[in-house]
Amino acid sequence: MAAESMLLHSSYSSTKPRCYLSSPQSCWTSRTTNLRFERKVVFGKQVKWESLGLTSRREVSKKERGGVVRCTAEGIERRMLIPGEATVRVPERFKVVALMACVMCLCNADRVVMSVAVVPLADKLGWSSSFLGIVQSSFLWGYIFSSVIGGALVDKYGGKRVMAWGVALWSLATLLTPWAANHSTFALLAIRAFFGLAEGVALPSMSTILSRWFPGHERASAVGFSMAGFHLGNVVGLILTPIMLSTIGIAAPFILFSSLGLLWLSSWVYKVTSDPRESPFITKSELTSIQAGKTDPPTTTVEFPPIGLLLSKLPTWAIIFANVTNNWGYFVLLSWMPVYFKTVFNVNLKQAAWFSAFPWGTMAVSGYIAGAISDSLVKAGYSKTCVRKIMQSIGFTGPGVSLLCLNFAKSPEMAAVFITAALSLSSFSQAGFLLNMQDIAPQYAGFLHGIANSAGTLAAIISTIGTGYFVQWLGSFQAFLSLTACLYFITTIFWNLFATGERVF
Repeated sequence: MAAESMLLHSSYSSTKPRCYLSSPQSCWTSRTTNLRFERKVVFGKQVKWESLGLTSRREVSKKERGGVVRCTAEGIERRMLIPGEATVRVPERFKVVALMACVMCLCNADRVVMSVAVVPLADKLGWSSSFLGIVQSSFLWGYIFSSVIGGALVDKYGGKRVMAWGVALWSLATLLTPWAANHSTFALLAIRAFFGLAEGVALPSMSTILSRWFPGHERASAVGFSMAGFHLGNVVGLILTPIMLSTIGIAAPFILFSSLGLLWLSSWVYKVTSDPRESPFITKSELTSIQAGKTDPPTTTVEFPPIGLLLSKLPTWAIIFANVTNNWGYFVLLSWMPVYFKTVFNVNLKQAAWFSAFPWGTMAVSGYIAGAISDSLVKAGYSKTCVRKIMQSIGFTGPGVSLLCLNFAKSPEMAAVFITAALSLSSFSQAGFLLNMQDIAPQYAGFLHGIANSAGTLAAIISTIGTGYFVQWLGSFQAFLSLTACLYFITTIFWNLFATGERVF
């Protein structure tokens, strides 16, 4: 059968170059109205095209259900779809950040399980409020040591490997927690400390991997999305844990979340690399866009980071103090909110979990919004120093004011509103000090994150235990909430005086 011609009509074309499509078989017809061209293909060997000012040759590689059309003209390569071929390719960096958000969700859910399960355990074993604070803080005993070591390992070996080992070990610790609780208090404290030791590598790994995989103008959004998963872990843990505790038993939530961690590992190990340049799946165009969006891409170092040099600069201390304050307030709310609602407003465990979960859900959303705002300000030409200071100021003054107002809440609904405001606004810190580590020290960002996180963990231990003693001593949460608010305000002033978004090391 003779081939029929197919004309591409254009009012912009003043010449009539030709483009040829060869195919052993053809079976489709399509029409695109906005370009005003019509294309008809019948059985034949060759189809002649009239094109838009380009002379080109199109070759078809037929597959079982479709083919690819390549058109090259004067150095331009085009791709055209034949039915049967996928129409959308998801960028690899989006897959990386999706997996990161999932593991950060599990990371926090595994922590929260114990915050809920500790309530029936305390009733069963007769723990006092002060000892309850010790049990709650046991996770942090290991966490404080692994942050610095984990950060240094991330800088040397890459985030993929360190994160994988961390997930495997903390999933094992989560699985063993119910056995340890039934065995002895010492065993429970030891397992929780081991759990914290494994989880200490999560944030340094996340920070370093995302800085490698995303250009500078997308990094805040990537961190915001990953941390949204982190905060949703609170929601998942606070909602599912009391239901499973009451219907299945104390071991059920621990088994569920540890199993999900091992399932996540199967995708992470085979699909992710520490650096996009090592990925066998990334396209050349995506890699080029990632590299083009970086002013100072970090490099892997084999030397031990210069601790003295890092600690000699005030921008480092601005990050450390910000992390201290952030963790202080964060762990007070994370560890004590179910207990707060139960003791202050006399709500049952399931109701307390719901009241505690809602604020974390809004924090996940506001954290992503904060990242998007930060990226848009950077794109608009604002300096990183200005953007980091704005975001961090919102992230600390907002929670400070909200916690002061919480002292006057007269109902669980009103308390939930103030806690929601505190956590939602605190998420702006993710676009402040959390990103600032990569700004001032890209080569040692993992190690610097470890130092700051260790200092923050020490503060979290003090605040978690201190809350228990304050409540037992004074009979209320008010004094400790006011102290935490003052700490937010003082750190905001220090941050605005000494923080910078420029590279220091």
